[in-house]
Amino acid sequence: MKLRLEELSANLQQRLAPIYILSGDEPLLLQEAADQIRAALRKGGYDERTVLTAGAGFRWSELNEEGVELSLFAERKIVDLRLPTGKPGRDGGKILTEWCENPPPDKVLLIISAKLDGSSQKSKWYKSIERAGVAIPIWQIDPQHLPRWIVQRMRVMGMQISSQAALLLADRVEGNLLAAVQEMEKLKLLNTPDENGGEIVVDEKMVLKMVADSARFDVFKLSDAVMVGDKQRALRVLQGLKEEGVAVQIVLWALLRDLRELAAMSLESNPRAYKPLEFSPMWTKRVGIFSSALNRLGVDRIAGLVRRLGLIDRAGKGVIEGDPWRGVEDFIVRA
Repeated sequence: MKLRLEELSANLQQRLAPIYILSGDEPLLLQEAADQIRAALRKGGYDERTVLTAGAGFRWSELNEEGVELSLFAERKIVDLRLPTGKPGRDGGKILTEWCENPPPDKVLLIISAKLDGSSQKSKWYKSIERAGVAIPIWQIDPQHLPRWIVQRMRVMGMQISSQAALLLADRVEGNLLAAVQEMEKLKLLNTPDENGGEIVVDEKMVLKMVADSARFDVFKLSDAVMVGDKQRALRVLQGLKEEGVAVQIVLWALLRDLRELAAMSLESNPRAYKPLEFSPMWTKRVGIFSSALNRLGVDRIAGLVRRLGLIDRAGKGVIEGDPWRGVEDFIVRA
């Protein structure tokens, strides 16, 4: 059975499944959903818990052994399996399928996985989990829906927040749900209900006064914003970097590195198949951003932007005259 995250609570009240899989790349929502399932299982008598992490060197026979092991005291157990890559491989897929075909009566398998791609969701092992248990894909909350999520979350916490204050809070945390929750808890802790004992009402003034700017200003976020053409966000991140004392040479290094990768990518017959020399898992998360930038800018414009950054870099090193920070601002506006 496949469920939406909002349906989990009601489903847990109806019955407990022999296997659950939570998949996604939003840590807070994954953790909260897993905690919710564990709490329901403990209430159902599953007091023991084993944690397995299917990382490099993991022996899938360990999970197989958990499936056949009998408890000396007939106690129910949660087998908590972490799947960081979202891909169990051939051996793991086989064992997961076998587990689903004959689930141990005294154990529940809870899998917490990275976001699953299309091929993984069509695999035999995943389809077996859907048939035998509950599969819950957990999606990131996009910026457009984050203010609504904040309003709903604060309502659950016994607070009200105006729509404009929710927009301001969403802007301050820049999609970081954990930071958003921390700021909401701070707002609740440092405020008291009105004189009639009603809910705490949060407005823009309170957010401006009490909420720290939790946006993580880093050079990679700056580069991503430039790549997608989000000038307003790029200028904001640039200002944050400048105020934090980040050297302009670091900013230029990140922008030049990514633009050179983009230029190399533009020369490939199949740009999406391009792999940088220093390949890392992070590239797979950014390839969509680079493909979008390639379509938006075009080969000639990319070459011109590389030359322009080269001149700004020379100004930053004192080789030629000019304010490198102003140069980067101008570059962002023109990119």
